[in-house]
Amino acid sequence: MTNMRKATSMVGAALVLAAGSIAVSQGTGMAQPPAPAGPNVKYVVTADAPLSFDINYVTSSPADLKAFNADASAYSTRGSFVAPWETTATLADPQWAYISVARAGHAMEAPPNAHCEIWVDGQLAVQNTGPTTAFCQLSRW
Repeated sequence: MTNMRKATSMVGAALVLAAGSIAVSQGTGMAQPPAPAGPNVKYVVTADAPLSFDINYVTSSPADLKAFNADASAYSTRGSFVAPWETTATLADPQWAYISVARAGHAMEAPPNAHCEIWVDGQLAVQNTGPTTAFCQLSRW
């Protein structure tokens, strides 16, 4: 009978621990993420076909244009991405938002009609389209 009580106690303790861990995981799973530090900026690139583009975009706000020009890579990201493509950045001042989209023209290929958009806090701020390049920028440039 002692072994039976011991086994029952162990099973009961395991159930209590399991129920407690479920309650804790549900409580932390519902926690709200902290609010972003600044306005949310979304960059969007589209084209007539899923092609690779060289894209350069601002990821953080510089103090001024001189700071940006001194070390552009500290404030922006450059890479080759396939359209359609989008990303977000949190900029302290969304007026620094900028994106350039470029693809070299190829013989016997129709222009891809690159299109860029900058959205600030869910509102379309600027958009532009060009045959092989597109630039979108807000007022700090």
